[in-house]
Amino acid sequence: MDLYTQAGVDIEAGNETVKRIKSDVASTHTSAVLTGIGSFGGLYDLGEIIKNYTNPVLVQSIDGVGTKLSVARMMNKYDTVGEDIVNHCCDDLLAMGARSLTFLDYVAHDKLDPNVMQAMVSGMAKACRENGVALIGGETAEMPGTYMAGEHDIAGSITGVVEKDKIITGEKIKEGDILLGLPSSGLHTNGYSLARKILFSDISVGAGHTVDTQVDELGMSVGEALLKVHVNYSMPVLEMLDSGIDIRGIAHITGGGFLENIPRVLSENLDAQINLNTWPMLPIFPYMQKIANVPQDQMYRAFNMGIGLILVVPPAEKEKIENILQNHPDYKIFEIGQIINGNKKVVLI
Repeated sequence: MDLYTQAGVDIEAGNETVKRIKSDVASTHTSAVLTGIGSFGGLYDLGEIIKNYTNPVLVQSIDGVGTKLSVARMMNKYDTVGEDIVNHCCDDLLAMGARSLTFLDYVAHDKLDPNVMQAMVSGMAKACRENGVALIGGETAEMPGTYMAGEHDIAGSITGVVEKDKIITGEKIKEGDILLGLPSSGLHTNGYSLARKILFSDISVGAGHTVDTQVDELGMSVGEALLKVHVNYSMPVLEMLDSGIDIRGIAHITGGGFLENIPRVLSENLDAQINLNTWPMLPIFPYMQKIANVPQDQMYRAFNMGIGLILVVPPAEKEKIENILQNHPDYKIFEIGQIINGNKKVVLI
């Protein structure tokens, strides 16, 4: 055994991991991708892409899946968090009106397990293929001592493109515009610190569950409910934008829930009034609220409450959006509120 291995870093495990993920990564590539695994950087040819734009602007974002990874570790199931990170990042760019092009991942471990890494990358590749995104590179780090035994961390960096005069900032939002919500599949990637306290802790507010606990209200185990894959809204919303629908603001409901994310697209003199009970509530949210007696405003600050993306549009655009969604039967939309005069906050009624 060499000294590096004795120090806790297994180079052979890294080589084995590369072999396993190579085909998954390559499955996301088009002719625009000029490099494969092993280069010092990922190369992506923008030549054909920018022909479709007059004044293309690159849009970039980076994020992780947070403590949802702790649930994945409890379940020993890592493919869905790979999908989560890609879908989450695509939705962040979508909120600016952008189309995602390339994705790079960063995965760190205390000790590299090729099986875990393969599962994560297979999930990333699946989400990339489904959304026309190239997985052009990434980094795998083995850092014993920095991470505790069995710990992992995952982050993703994404790049997309948008026409400069079509960037969505929210500045065109007006009083009387309506809010259309697209349902989430569950918690997505936010609120897991609170959710784990509520569901797994046996102290004070906790239910004392495990990931294998079957809950009638959920119709599944706690672990299955918490690992529901983050929805990617790119396909229907990009079709709406391509068709010229006047989408004036898009809020991706991530950490901070309704109360923190919707104001990011509001002017200082506008409020978003949310009409509660206007969409079907996923059972995981009232179940957690009941267990811990969580105040309503805290629920709407911690969780997406069943709505993963909100479009702000003039009322006349609703029917056009509903027509486009007929081409995307897996997606629904609900009118959940309206824009009113105010001071850049969310009002729950």
